[in-house]
Amino acid sequence: MTRLAKTVVMVGMMGAGKTAVGTAVARLLDVEFRDSDEEIVLAANRSITEIFERHGEPFFRSRESEVIARLLRGTPCVLSTGGGAFLSKANRQLIHDVGVSVWLRADLDLLWQRVRHKTTRPLLRTPDPRETLRALYEARLPFYAQADLVVDSHHDLSVEAMAGRVVEALQGRPDVLEA
Repeated sequence: MTRLAKTVVMVGMMGAGKTAVGTAVARLLDVEFRDSDEEIVLAANRSITEIFERHGEPFFRSRESEVIARLLRGTPCVLSTGGGAFLSKANRQLIHDVGVSVWLRADLDLLWQRVRHKTTRPLLRTPDPRETLRALYEARLPFYAQADLVVDSHHDLSVEAMAGRVVEALQGRPDVLEA
């Protein structure tokens, strides 16, 4: 029986599968799944879109950092973060020091395929959402590349197969998964 010793933090672009794969990883490891965006929505009693519209992105990012820090201090779990959470140097450092980050790396075409019909992405509410996604993707890659572990996503892999790949990657980290 393995035991999760540190929180596993799923990072990556919107559409990478952080929530779906994270939920499946939590099931495989028999631990709780948490989503930083959901925690922010619960605390603010507003949708992410409403928070962005009313208070702006800096306010949202500040709440996001508070939520991530709180969850990292709790019982080890699998934590899905918003696509922009890992851009913050303080968040990256805290996640590295207290948990382990797993970048679900997906190419731009796969991400676009997954997010193009979603209306819940405030950053993509632009005249050319695909170009916006491309610009975000290119700007964020250097940050995601600093993750502790990388698991590549492919269009032909199921959520369960991706979760298996994540658990496999975690098995190489005895500080995270204790036998």
